[in-house]
Formats: sequence, structure tokens, C-alpha cells
Amino acid sequence: QLQLVESGGGLVQPGGSLRISCAASGSALVTYTIAWFRQAPGKGREGVSCISNSGSNTDYSYPVKGRFTISRDNAKNTVYLQMNDLKPEDTAVYYCAARNHPCPMMIGIAIPSAWDSWGQGTLVTISS
Repeated sequence: QLQLVESGGGLVQPGGSLRISCAASGSALVTYTIAWFRQAPGKGREGVSCISNSGSNTDYSYPVKGRFTISRDNAKNTVYLQMNDLKPEDTAVYYCAARNHPCPMMIGIAIPSAWDSWGQGTLVTISS
């Protein structure tokens, strides 16, 4: 059974950068499509980025396009989200999720219930 664990969250000043990680165990990550979601206080969970199992296809939601980069190292069973030029509105708990189907057409409107496995989340706070 696939288990996901996020790490790397923290407090960053506006304009700063942070890389968060999603480590998998229990199953080979290479068979899964992985997405990053986030949930800000008082808001629903929204899709941020998605990467295909091979890493050849990626997608980003409009608010993060050009600032965030998703990548994966299947040999290390880990997916990363590099976040640059961070803004206060990026403050949220970030979750990674996995499924055996391709990335959705638009990750920004992805349905969380369509994803099979979830990590516990890592908190990212952008504040001066």
C-alpha cells in the first residue's frame, strides 16, 4: 500500500523560495501520477501541480504557473515542488496525492476525491 509523507514546509518571507518533498513508501512511485494540492485556512483543497508517472508531462494551476516547478526522482521515490517568488496567498497546508490515472485536464480544478492516496500535509507560511 502506497504511503506518502510530505516534508520541507516552513515560514518564508514574501519573495522567498522553498522546496517541499513528497516521499513514497510501500510501492514504487514510478507507477503513479502525483499531484500537489493545497488548503488555505477556511478554504477548500485546490490543485496546484501535477506530474505524470514518467515525469514527461506537468501541469500547473494559474496562480502558481511560472513560479512553481514540480519534479520527480523515481529512483528516490520522491516528488518535489520548488516554489519561488512566494506570496502571502500561497500560505496553506500542502498535500501530495497519488493515483494510477493521468493528470487531469486542468489541475487547478481537480477533484480531490479522484485521488487515491494522500500524505498528511506540510504547512507553508508566507509572512514578513
